[in-house]
Amino acid sequence: MKMTVEEAFVKVLQRHGIEDAFGIIGSAFMPISDLFPKAGINFWDCAHEGSGGMMADGYTRASGKMSMMIAQNGPGITNFVTAVKTAYWNHTPLLLVTPQAANKTIGQGGFQEVEQMALFRDMVAYQEEVRDPSRVAEVLTRVISKAWQASAPAQINMPRDYWTQVIDIEIPEPINFERPSGGEQSVAEAAALLDSAKNPVILNGAGVVLSDGGIAASMELAERLEAPVCVGYQHNDAFPGGHPLFAGPLGYNGSKAAMELIRAADVVLCLGTRLNPFSTLPGYGMEYWPANAKIIQVDINPDRIGLTKKISVGIVGDAAKVARGILSQLSETAGDEGRAERRSRISETKSKWQQQLSSMDHEDDDPGTSWNERARADKPDWMSPRMAWRAIQSALPRDAIISSDIGNNCAIGNAYPSFDEPRKYLAPGLFGPCGYGLPAVIGAKIACPDVPVVGFAGDGAFGIAVTELTAIGRPEWPAITMVVFRNYQWGAEKRNSTLWYDDNFVGTELDDGVSYAGIAQACGLQGVQARTMDELRAALDKAVKDQMKEGKTTLIEALINQELGEPFRRDAMKKPVEVAGIDAADMKRQKV
Repeated sequence: MKMTVEEAFVKVLQRHGIEDAFGIIGSAFMPISDLFPKAGINFWDCAHEGSGGMMADGYTRASGKMSMMIAQNGPGITNFVTAVKTAYWNHTPLLLVTPQAANKTIGQGGFQEVEQMALFRDMVAYQEEVRDPSRVAEVLTRVISKAWQASAPAQINMPRDYWTQVIDIEIPEPINFERPSGGEQSVAEAAALLDSAKNPVILNGAGVVLSDGGIAASMELAERLEAPVCVGYQHNDAFPGGHPLFAGPLGYNGSKAAMELIRAADVVLCLGTRLNPFSTLPGYGMEYWPANAKIIQVDINPDRIGLTKKISVGIVGDAAKVARGILSQLSETAGDEGRAERRSRISETKSKWQQQLSSMDHEDDDPGTSWNERARADKPDWMSPRMAWRAIQSALPRDAIISSDIGNNCAIGNAYPSFDEPRKYLAPGLFGPCGYGLPAVIGAKIACPDVPVVGFAGDGAFGIAVTELTAIGRPEWPAITMVVFRNYQWGAEKRNSTLWYDDNFVGTELDDGVSYAGIAQACGLQGVQARTMDELRAALDKAVKDQMKEGKTTLIEALINQELGEPFRRDAMKKPVEVAGIDAADMKRQKV
C-alpha cells in the first residue's frame, strides 16, 4: 500500500494504541506531529524535555499504557538523557523517538548534530536506526515490542530527511511475547524450600506491580504460608497496605517492622526484584539482611539474578506466573508449622513500629554534631519534616496517586504512605534524579484523569522542575496538586556536611527570598503557604477538592524547620584527612 513515511509511522503508533507523546516541538519531526491531531494522538508540549520524559515515565507507571518521548534532534534529544535513564531503572516501557540530523549532512558537524545512538546505548533496552524509509514500520514495530518485552525504554533513531517520501509498505501487526513462568526444576526447588521454612518472608519488588495479577498471586502465596510481605525501596504499592501480612518497605527510612521480620527469616522469596544494593542497606543502625537465610530470587531479567546477593534458587520468569507455580506445588501443610506464633509476631512487630513511628517528631543528631538541635531552637514554632508527613497522611485521599522526588525530606516520608492498589506510588528510583516529583505526577494525571494526584518535592529538587509551572496552566492540561517542602537548603548534602565536613556548607543554601507559591500564582495557578500541621492538612484537603471538582492546580509551600534526616550513603562517605593542605594564597590569577 502506498503512503508517506510519516503516515506509516503514525499508523504504527495507532496500531499499538500510543495516544500520548511528551516533548517540545521541533522541525525534525513536524511531518508526524502535523498528523497527531487527525490520528488521535495528544502532544504534550512541556517546558523542558527532561521534565517531559519524566511525565512519560509517570504516565506509563500510573496507567500501564505506553507513551512516547520525542523532541528536536540534537539538544532536544540530549535533554532526554536523565529521564530515559530514570525510566530504565524504573522498568518503564517507553518509546523513545529520536529524530536525527539528515543523512546527507551527518558527520559534518552541522546544526544540532550529535551521536544519538551512542548517547543512549546503556540507557535503553533496545535501539535501532531506520536505514531505509521503506523499513520504518517494521523497525518501529520491533522497537515497541522490545520495550514491552524488557519493560524498559527502547529507541528508534530516524534521519529527518526520510520524512515526506512516498513508499510502498505493509503495516505489520504488533509483536507480543508471552512472559516465562520459570523453569520447572527451579520452581519445584523454590516450593520445597518454602514448604519446609519455619520463618518464610516474601519481598515484593517492581516486577510484582508490572506483572498482570502479581499482587494477587503474592497475596495468595503469603496467606498460604502466613509469611510477612516486605516491599523494596520506593515500591510501597507492591502489596496492599491494609493487609495484616504487609510489613512495609525496606531500605532508607523504611519500616523497622519489615527489617526486623526479614532479619529473622530462614527462607526469603524475592519476587520480581533485582535486589539492588541500595534497597538493602542498613536502616536505623540495623544490619537486617538475613545472612544465613535461603534466598529465592525471581526476576524477568536473568542478568540480574544472583548479581547482588548470594542466592539458593534463581528463577527467570514473570512474578505472577512464578508465584502461582510455586503455590501449586506446595504441600497441604505448607506454612502450618509455627503459623499462630508467626501471626502473633507479625502483628506485635508492626504494632510496636507504628507506635514508634507515630511518636517520631524530630531527627536525631549523630554524637559530636548538633545541627538538628540548633535547627529546632532556631525555628521552635515551625513544623518538622515528620510533623509535615503526619499531617499529609491524615489529609491524603486513600485512592490518590502520589509522586515523591529525591531528597532528604521526601526520603524521611518513605515509611509513611501505603496503598490498597498498585501503580499508586511514583518515585525517582535508583538513578535518583532531582526534579522528578512534579512532572511524574503530571504524567500520571494525564493517564488517570479521574484519580486525585499529589506530588511531593523538596525545594532544591523542585527548583529543577519549576519551569513546568509555565506550561501546565494552559486549558488542555489537567489539574494537579503539588507539595513543596520549603526549608531553604539542599538537605541531603547538608547532612553530609554536618557529619563529615564540620558544617562547611558549600553550595547547600537556597534563596530564602524566593516564594514558590508566589511563582505558582504568577503562572496563573493557586499558590498557598502552610506553616502548621493544621494549615497543611486544610490546604491539602482543599487543594485536592479544587483539583477534582474545580479543575484547579494548587502548589502548597509547606514551611518546615531545617532538621535533617539520616544520610543517604553512610556506606560511601568518610571524614577527609588533610595531608598536603590547601591555601588560597597558592591561587594564580589568570591573565585576560
